[in-house]
Amino acid sequence: MKVWISFDMEGVAGIVDWEQCRPGSGEAYTLGCALLQDEVNAAIEGAIAGGATEVVLNDSHSRMANLDPRKIAGNAQYISGRHKPYYMMQGLDGSFDAIFFLGYHGSISGKTSAMSHTYNPEVFSGAKVNGRYVGESGINALVAEHYGVPIALVTGDSVTADETRPFAEGAVNVTTKESISRFSAKNLHPTESCDLIRAGAEEAMRKVAAGKMPLPGLASPSTLDLEMQTADMADVATWARGTVRTGDRQVRIESENLLEMFESFVAVNYITRQAGGR
Repeated sequence: MKVWISFDMEGVAGIVDWEQCRPGSGEAYTLGCALLQDEVNAAIEGAIAGGATEVVLNDSHSRMANLDPRKIAGNAQYISGRHKPYYMMQGLDGSFDAIFFLGYHGSISGKTSAMSHTYNPEVFSGAKVNGRYVGESGINALVAEHYGVPIALVTGDSVTADETRPFAEGAVNVTTKESISRFSAKNLHPTESCDLIRAGAEEAMRKVAAGKMPLPGLASPSTLDLEMQTADMADVATWARGTVRTGDRQVRIESENLLEMFESFVAVNYITRQAGGR
């Protein structure tokens, strides 16, 4: 069985501040990367124990080069670096049997969640898939549905689990922290978090092998509605293929091809950075 892992950083146990997630932030970032590496390795080890024969990692955070490749467990392949065409979903295709969303976090529009945002908090104030507010997991589920691969494991705080559940009904959820505010949480001890992730990954693979992991269940066509921070960002967003203005600060992407929808979203995400001043 082949497993593809998209890992973020904000949902890792012990991470509650941007300095722990931002490259170049010194000791805080070094610690954040160490905490992340341990959780990623725990997921790899659990997947292999559950029957995985191949594991591919896609670094989905910031500059997307947050691991020490020498320390990756299980000889897993590592997709790293910026400007990837499929961003958080780079490398996924129909040959995989399972998807893990590791270290994910709550959305900018949802309940209080540590480090919450939806892709770029300077640009997006909300996102809806088929009328339902979603976080990054819901947007990324468009690609999972396109390729017919189930989301089998989700780790992060409890808000993350709740927001992902509509697209991953059979997934194993590991709660690494309970959010108190956007910048505070009651975290599991890193060792316990890793132990739970390792066990959760093994359980997820056994459920996949038994055929007990449903697909996200997204319809075709689907809609992705994006709420922008400013009207000029909505203007810029319409430069991307298939993106239409629906309000002063709102745009919509709609298609029968869910992968093309996601491609358009990635284009919006990249080009609106300019309207955000960078």
